[in-house]
Amino acid sequence: MSDQQPATDLGPDRAAGSGLDHGLDLSLAPTPPMGWNNWNTTNDRPEFNEEMVLATADFFVSSGLRDAGYVYINLDDCWALPERDRHGDLVPDPVRFPHGIAAVADYVHSKGLKFGIYTSAGSHTCSPVGFPGALDHEEQDALLFASYGVDYLKYDNCHNEGRDAVQRYTRMRDALLATGRPIVYSICEWGQNSPWTWARGVGHLWRTTGDIEDTWASMLAIAKQNLALAEYAGPGHWNDPDMLEVGNGGMNDVEYRSHFSLWAVMAAPLLIGSDLRTVTPQTMEILLNTEVIALDQDPLGVQGAPVRSEGGLHVLAKPLADGGRGVALFNETDQAARIVTTAAEVGLPAADGYQVRDLWAHETQKCGGTVEAEVPAHGTAVYRVTAAE
Repeated sequence: MSDQQPATDLGPDRAAGSGLDHGLDLSLAPTPPMGWNNWNTTNDRPEFNEEMVLATADFFVSSGLRDAGYVYINLDDCWALPERDRHGDLVPDPVRFPHGIAAVADYVHSKGLKFGIYTSAGSHTCSPVGFPGALDHEEQDALLFASYGVDYLKYDNCHNEGRDAVQRYTRMRDALLATGRPIVYSICEWGQNSPWTWARGVGHLWRTTGDIEDTWASMLAIAKQNLALAEYAGPGHWNDPDMLEVGNGGMNDVEYRSHFSLWAVMAAPLLIGSDLRTVTPQTMEILLNTEVIALDQDPLGVQGAPVRSEGGLHVLAKPLADGGRGVALFNETDQAARIVTTAAEVGLPAADGYQVRDLWAHETQKCGGTVEAEVPAHGTAVYRVTAAE
């Protein structure tokens, strides 16, 4: 979410936090976080409520999502009342969450999952209703979140009053650390102040772009913005191109496979944004592709990057912990096209041959060094390529 306020200009001396941890436990996010957030499917509509959240936690277990690595159940905006109580604390909406947030967190934890919450680094959150934000309430709100059992905080950027971004986000980091509770900290300032240059050690992940929409054009533009920032990501500090739209209906399944593939190659957080009570088997097949997920979760923690982009045809490569490469052949054009690369081009050493594992077809072939595919319009072929033994 964003209200597109003017960015604060940060000069070249404002790289505070770059390369420094400042007490932040980077081991809380050794690989990109995986889970669910309600915003992309519900926005602030009434169906965002306790019943939906508990049902989602149940589905994580019954569907195999938890076993595939998805662990965070994250609330977004509109979970609280528009006014704080007489003590200055945020108050859960009693209609949406009749048993309170702590009870919801307890239920999520009972399923072997983790629980996330949302607020903004401003006077109010992004909703036009005007829910209170955490600006100048950082310590109080952090303590409240810790008392709820929160494991993840998404911290937005609306109504920031033009105040310095580094200072606002650092103050919440310090407040979270002071609680003593391990909390993954997601900085959501939309890339306005180039957080990739200063947010390592401030947060575990940072949004690099504005909000994603459930359209091919939006997904493509965001992917291209995020692909250019590969050098800034790594274990405990991730570029975040926003949540997944897979299954929300604005793209077809070929496009959703591209969306999921690109996010995995970019080592992006995989936060499901669909209503899991109504998703199709095709959507679940995408979300549960453990071979593609393994690229995203590879412990080396390198974000994939383009090695060649010509005429809307892209070759992306991601170094892997086993010495192999994740390779994506991505066709952004409106026509099917043949895309060809080589082991040398994607950074593999010379070898007598290579094993090429197709992560969507789940088939392995051997090749002498050429990797190629006929890729449909808006499609992506994804491989794990290793030197043959």
